[in-house]
Amino acid sequence: MFREIAAKEIDTNLIKAIADEWMLVTAGDREKYNMMTASWGFAGEMWGNDCMITVIRPQRYTLEFINNSGYFTLSFYGDNKEIHKVCGSKSGRDTDKTALTGLTPVFSDNTVYFEQARMVIICKKQYVGQLDPAAFTDKEPLRWYSDDFHYVIIGKIEKVLVKE
Repeated sequence: MFREIAAKEIDTNLIKAIADEWMLVTAGDREKYNMMTASWGFAGEMWGNDCMITVIRPQRYTLEFINNSGYFTLSFYGDNKEIHKVCGSKSGRDTDKTALTGLTPVFSDNTVYFEQARMVIICKKQYVGQLDPAAFTDKEPLRWYSDDFHYVIIGKIEKVLVKE
């Protein structure tokens, strides 16, 4: 069972959770959705709102769902890396990741998340834009890229759900 808390009540170290625990980025609806593992992103204040930011490479199937949805979720599963082994290595274009992981989808708040999560952050999409290689003032991060620069997705936190 989930209970709702305010974004400022999150007691998880989000830097540690994103980097070490990882998260699922999910978008879509009851008809069709997709999720992917992400280990890059951050939380903060933007445009007067509590926001989450994630990044997605252009070839990822989940980006299509982000682009076609007004909402997305970021969900956390503790130490359970089995989910991420599937969602970080398989494409939803040709694989039923829900069946492979055993995740149970919950369709609510204009989006989808999974019953097994320990924490779910529901975001309203506010910005999507691709990183520009010419804008890097420090060239060191360019080592992470060939030509598939991430899209940055900024979402206003609409709701935070934590497992009871």
